[in-house]
Amino acid sequence: MRRLTGLILAGLVALGLAGAAAAADTVVKAARYLDVETGRLVAPATLVIHDGRIAAINPDSLPAGAKTIDLGDRTLLPGLIDVHTHLVYDIEPGWEDSPVRDTAGDLALRGARNAKKTLLAGFTTVRDLGGGGFADVALMHAIDKGWVIGPDMLPAAHALSITGGHCDVTGFAPGIAEQTPAEGTADGVDEVLKAVRYQIKHGAKTVKICATAGVLSFEGPVGAQQYSLEELKAAADEAHRHGLVIAAHAHGTEGIIAAAKAGIDSIEHDSMMTEEAARVIKKAGAYVVPNIYLTKAIDMSALPAPIQAKMRTIAKAMVESYKRALKYGLKIAFGTDAGVYPHGENAREFAAQVALGQTPIGAIRSATTVAAELIKRPDRGRIAPGLRADLIAVAGDPLADVSRLEHVEFVMKAGVVYKRP
Repeated sequence: MRRLTGLILAGLVALGLAGAAAAADTVVKAARYLDVETGRLVAPATLVIHDGRIAAINPDSLPAGAKTIDLGDRTLLPGLIDVHTHLVYDIEPGWEDSPVRDTAGDLALRGARNAKKTLLAGFTTVRDLGGGGFADVALMHAIDKGWVIGPDMLPAAHALSITGGHCDVTGFAPGIAEQTPAEGTADGVDEVLKAVRYQIKHGAKTVKICATAGVLSFEGPVGAQQYSLEELKAAADEAHRHGLVIAAHAHGTEGIIAAAKAGIDSIEHDSMMTEEAARVIKKAGAYVVPNIYLTKAIDMSALPAPIQAKMRTIAKAMVESYKRALKYGLKIAFGTDAGVYPHGENAREFAAQVALGQTPIGAIRSATTVAAELIKRPDRGRIAPGLRADLIAVAGDPLADVSRLEHVEFVMKAGVVYKRP
């Protein structure tokens, strides 16, 4: 008994030492860091990391015994934030049959693969807007528990849709893959409230509602309004009552305007945003989340002919809508719709936006300070004392060449290093 007690005590001491080692200070050095608020590069960059947070920047002295990571002639930036991903999905051959073929387990395991790709690409936080069977919620739990590696996730669980709408399961015979409010398909205010509450009950950390028809579905013309203003407002009010942010998938003008008037926090895609719609969004204070790169990246050969036609319809419209967002000074948050194209390529969105007139610092802010503000996570998106140690590093100057962000060489999330040169 005495020997057993001794072994237990020795084990507890070992655990305590391991915890102390994990909590030891780390010093990260680089040639410079980007202050995203001022838009300036600050040189040199010496950051002290303690307990997962930035304790000091360029201090006069360094803590004794700290582990040092010297990144040389690289630029440090805050960990990037993508506010529109689908980690448990991919556009792969046969994707149309996924609702009747893939289990929640299949989706979660696929998501684990995609979460790793996303984190190693420099995205330390994502808002994940739709995953069947609560697979996205399961993936969030697995990442939080350290079972798999990936970004911090804010999953929406099932996106809300009218019966037969964009986020419903369509294209199958009656009785196959029928959806209820539990799976997000909801008609009328009462069902919408039930659907929102059910997603939150089972772990959703954000809410998504499909205000209009879309591209990757087999229902009406792309952009047609589907939810009414009253239904959208009910969803927004309920999400806000729970302290959550709500996003609306909205391609068409009428749906965009209705979503903004309803109090939706972010308008996803906003492909056919007119001048009037831009003014309504500006007045409402909503964010827009365009996805420019996906129109170039999506594998059209993997899409049925009707969906190819929809994609061609919105591709040109998206460009004009993005320019309109810049013209009106709308709050643009960075979202890629990754899953529609390969995960891990998220950063290609930066150059796509800069090509349409955005500044490099504006594009970077969309994935840092602006995105953090949208998702209500003030502890990230900047490099400053007291904030989470979510850091990435790239070679060269991303303000001179924003495509540098496509080649992230160092990733730290909450003080833990996942990738280094």
